Amino acid sequence: MSAMLEITDLHVAYGRVEAVRGVSLSLQPGQIVSVIGPNGAGKTTLMAAAMGLLPSTGSLRFEGEDLRRLDVEARVERGMCLVPEGRELFGTMSVQDNLLLGAYTRHRRGAPKQALSSVFERFPRLAERRRQRASTLSGGERQMLALGRALMAMPRLLLLDEPSLGLAPLIVRDILHIVRDLRAEGVSILLVEQNARAALEISDHGYVLETGEVVVAGPSATLANDPRVQAIYLGGDPETD
Repeated sequence: MSAMLEITDLHVAYGRVEAVRGVSLSLQPGQIVSVIGPNGAGKTTLMAAAMGLLPSTGSLRFEGEDLRRLDVEARVERGMCLVPEGRELFGTMSVQDNLLLGAYTRHRRGAPKQALSSVFERFPRLAERRRQRASTLSGGERQMLALGRALMAMPRLLLLDEPSLGLAPLIVRDILHIVRDLRAEGVSILLVEQNARAALEISDHGYVLETGEVVVAGPSATLANDPRVQAIYLGGDPETD
């Protein structure tokens, strides 16, 4: 079986500064794979390159297909979708119109309406606020909207960049519960997350990125018990917290 996503020896540079250096990672169908690391490690750059938003060198394959042949829109049509770190909503547009933008690659008649009903069922608060401008939403509601917009495209691989950023702990718990639900429904997920403990708790496999390179990788449970990962990213041994 081909990996859902296979990245090999990826390099991404901003001018003369190489932000990602030789990164390789693999995500199997039905997995949540987490990428953790400090600010500036190259995590967001990695996600943007995988989605085709940044030029890169190396190999990028989705279900065995060479992604270099595909632009961003074609990657979305194949089943990839990115929820960016900054959410990047259209603040003057309504919640519903923001969601409908996520379905622009779906051409079947009635498909956007069906997807919209599904998103509103998953996020009742968005249904309540469907006519509100996106700029009036709380931080948690904006994250729900960004995630809901991605789900409108019916992705098979979801790239989630810092979904818990700036959110209260209870909202973070709700968002991560939704991520688990999506995996149970067959969506594979590449998760970039500064909350390393939460990321490793819900993922199957993890990668630690530092200064643009993978420094540790393995099953998430193994990483969570790695003394170096505990000391730097988890605030010490979880058993003694």
